[in-house]
Amino acid sequence: MRIKVILVGRVKEKYLLAGIEEYLKRLGPYAKVEIIYLQDEPTPDGASAAQEEQVKAREGERILAQLDQGQYVVALDLRGQTLSSEELAAFLAERSLRGQPNVAFVIGGSLGLAPLVLKRADFKLSLGRMTFLHQMVPLILLEQVYRGFKINRGEPYHK
Repeated sequence: MRIKVILVGRVKEKYLLAGIEEYLKRLGPYAKVEIIYLQDEPTPDGASAAQEEQVKAREGERILAQLDQGQYVVALDLRGQTLSSEELAAFLAERSLRGQPNVAFVIGGSLGLAPLVLKRADFKLSLGRMTFLHQMVPLILLEQVYRGFKINRGEPYHK
């Protein structure tokens, strides 16, 4: 399986970068995983709703440019569907069974994802109703993807 994580913004905290690197290493035997960091657009202080939509649109163009033809796109979105770890494992297994082994997880900027990106998404995933530090999201996602592969193979890790 090939997994691409597209993230608007940078992860700056060393402890989070170390965690991301650890899970990329752990995922190596299960999938080819790459993270693509895209520059986030500056949002003016006190931006109007129209200005915020313009920021999301510019970030969205960058995201769409990174998606491959035929790639199964999962947009992380607060309004998306929540999955248990077991359900995410089944979701990953289903991608392979359906001949969709090329998956992109898209993490928007601080304002969320542009409507065009959400429209392009094949699935919208929510990590839950809690708010996470933006820089933590790729680490949380990678850990859950790793857990999903371990569950699917019946290997010890998930309890």
